[in-house]
Amino acid sequence: MTQTLMIQGTTSDAGKSMLVTALCRWLARQNIRVAPFKPQNMALNSVVTEDGGEIGRAQAVQALACGLKPHTDMNPVLLKPNTDVGAQVIIHGHAIGNMDACHYHDYKTIALKAVLESHARLVANYTHVIVEGAGSPAEINLRANDIANMGFAEAVDCPVILIADIDRGGVFAHLVGTLSLLSKSEQARIKGFVINRFRGDIALLQSGLDWLEQYTGKPVLGVLPYLHGLHLEAEDAVPRTPTTSTVIGPTNTQHINIIVPVLPRISNHTDFDPLRLHPQVNLQFILPGEAIPAADLIILPGSKSVRADLELIRQQDWELAINKHLRYGGKIIAICGGFQMLGNMIYDPNGLEGEAGSCHAMGLFDMSTTLATDKQLRNVTGTLTLDGSIVTGYEIHAGVTTYHTTYQSAVCFSHGSDGAISTDGLILGTYLHGLFESPAACTALLNWAGLDDVKQFDYHALHEAAIDRLADMLEHHMDTAQLYQLLGKTSL
Repeated sequence: MTQTLMIQGTTSDAGKSMLVTALCRWLARQNIRVAPFKPQNMALNSVVTEDGGEIGRAQAVQALACGLKPHTDMNPVLLKPNTDVGAQVIIHGHAIGNMDACHYHDYKTIALKAVLESHARLVANYTHVIVEGAGSPAEINLRANDIANMGFAEAVDCPVILIADIDRGGVFAHLVGTLSLLSKSEQARIKGFVINRFRGDIALLQSGLDWLEQYTGKPVLGVLPYLHGLHLEAEDAVPRTPTTSTVIGPTNTQHINIIVPVLPRISNHTDFDPLRLHPQVNLQFILPGEAIPAADLIILPGSKSVRADLELIRQQDWELAINKHLRYGGKIIAICGGFQMLGNMIYDPNGLEGEAGSCHAMGLFDMSTTLATDKQLRNVTGTLTLDGSIVTGYEIHAGVTTYHTTYQSAVCFSHGSDGAISTDGLILGTYLHGLFESPAACTALLNWAGLDDVKQFDYHALHEAAIDRLADMLEHHMDTAQLYQLLGKTSL
């Protein structure tokens, strides 16, 4: 019988994505057919699935942990915020339109049908489904029509593990407080607790664990250590602290300085993880209110609201800094929405990203972009025109770009070309996400940007090692016997 197990958290970033990833790899290692699932995700980091849809990137990582290709059933509802009060709603991988928060709250009764359909298909094809909740189940203002946490758990009648982050402080209050705000049936559904990111002597925590179990009548299934240097792709938030690569870089080597301006609606900032982790790259995210410093390379990222984010660039005087950077011979790479900003005009006649209208762009490429209703979603493989390096990635964009001057393409695919390189050779623009994940392509782009002796860096190997590290942690720090019971097994 297929068993569904759900992981919910006391807060956002409590460790839900991490624990689901760990569980998926732990089970997959035992040759158990397991799939990840997140009923509703709100994130601007997304990927294209094998069935031609769009899901949150965290579920794509979890699919990788299972040895699977991402599928739209793994995340049937994806919300991509384009304002503070509204988002593009994506059902089964395809956008159905924009909704404000109140409209979507009413729509959730319909969205639940899509959630249950996807879950049923996974249940029919896999031995186990490991589910990730969203935010916290104790957000009582969102309890009505909930499809992301207990609303889903009650609908499919699955057990729940509750995880909390001790590094935030107040871990016992988080766990007991969350439990107390749930209904009686929801409280009964929680089968145990996990404490995440613990560092120190476990003996000093033991009295608290004993109290928690006695007070709630529920077991602590594990205390997970703080894993220094772990890299797991962020679901949404832009990382501000450096990530230490587990790959030891060469000494006395040349480095390159790269700047990425953080836009309010930055999308797919995971594009830059291979650069953040590269031992020869100093990558810095620049927030609004901060000046763009001197650098070798500026990368303009994707955006869910291109015109609004372009306006912020101008308000922050970042456009002036970009032009100064070019005058001094600095290089620029622009991806997706960032690429659209470099043209002459951006048109949004249907109001796909805000109010209908148009705006002047930076004028660094002689081109214009019109946002179209049908979004381009596809996985692609091609070659960089710089040196012929193989590059793989995906396209997620609504823009159709028309060139008014002929430029060298940035990437060539079997179905055509993509992007452009400026006539002075200082700017490379493309719609391709995942540009830096292919080692050879990353090496070529860093070399183009000014790093002469580039040491090839295998991001995918590091990624795999991080997932294995999570599974090892689970094996050593969780009560696997109780996990088997929750999964309907007495043992392997």
